[in-house]
Amino acid sequence: MAVGMKDQQQTVFADRGKRSSINGGQMRAAVYRGASLISLETVPVPKISEGEILVRVHACGVCGTDLKKIEYGLVPPPRIFGHEFAGTVVETGSRVTRFRVGDRVAVHHHIPCRKCFYCRKKLFSQCEFYRRTGTTAGFEPAGGGFAEYVRVMDWIVEEGTILVPEDISFEEASFLEPLNTCLKALETAELESGEVVVVYGQGPVGLLMMQSARREGNRVVGLDFIEKRLEISRELGAEAALNPEKDNVIEAVAGMTEGRGADLAIVAAASPRAIEDAQGIVRRGGRVLLFAQTVAGEMIPVDASRICVEEKKLIGSYSASIELQEKAAQMIFKREINVARLISHRFALELLPEGIHLASHPSEHSLKVVIQP
Repeated sequence: MAVGMKDQQQTVFADRGKRSSINGGQMRAAVYRGASLISLETVPVPKISEGEILVRVHACGVCGTDLKKIEYGLVPPPRIFGHEFAGTVVETGSRVTRFRVGDRVAVHHHIPCRKCFYCRKKLFSQCEFYRRTGTTAGFEPAGGGFAEYVRVMDWIVEEGTILVPEDISFEEASFLEPLNTCLKALETAELESGEVVVVYGQGPVGLLMMQSARREGNRVVGLDFIEKRLEISRELGAEAALNPEKDNVIEAVAGMTEGRGADLAIVAAASPRAIEDAQGIVRRGGRVLLFAQTVAGEMIPVDASRICVEEKKLIGSYSASIELQEKAAQMIFKREINVARLISHRFALELLPEGIHLASHPSEHSLKVVIQP
């Protein structure tokens, strides 16, 4: 993906402490201006209302969902993306009582209404209110973490903002939302302790999935084509980490399951071939969970007889669950999941296009890309 930036806006600011004042000032932001076009611009610091807070962003993860929106131009510009962020409260509205200036926080950008049909079914990501983005750095709300300051709206202040302990880095705290999505996926897949789980893709999300499944008492096989990622997978607890181009994955999984096949396969890679393989790697009555297939209109190969005759389930999971916020937070705060190990690259805001390109085209040594505005 070629990500452009206007030449006249490629200024590198050396003294970050003097760039903007909070009240009525200006800030830097990486603004999405169209398919594969990110522009470093100066925009107004967001103004908050009485029930809102303003957060100074210290770390924001680059998410695959945002990458797709930027690369394919899936939403109209202008927007400021970045929803995996953590930072410091620098201003509070007059009605805010839960937080004060100086608090270290991580923020979720979506919160469900808890009242509608979908919320009653605990399908929170399908709630219409949930789809309203409650954090913004300007323009149409889209997260805002790729900017210096983010306005957090009142309903997110109340239920989507989490205090971060002093001994947890902002980078670690920025993993709260992505870890939540992984926990929700495992819950949706009805994971039970003692199962054999195969995770396709050992990128940042796949490694979160692998560690989370292992924490629940399961034997996990990680699959990837990048050898360095397989090394990290083993380091973080995978019982086996295999390269499908070199290793006999079916034989390895059969050896772990008395020939039955895996109980669950998670496709954490945007690969139609992986979905086809996953249908074959699980046992009769097993489950295949899709996690990376988020582009509308994307078609996949499906052997219907595996679903009907062999009773294998093909399911999907998207976004986070409000009911798992506390669990995800405690897993990171207690370092039960090693998220710091997943960070491979840190970029200043003005180098966001390089970070996006790296995240979209992973190398032997790249994993999670974090932006530091």
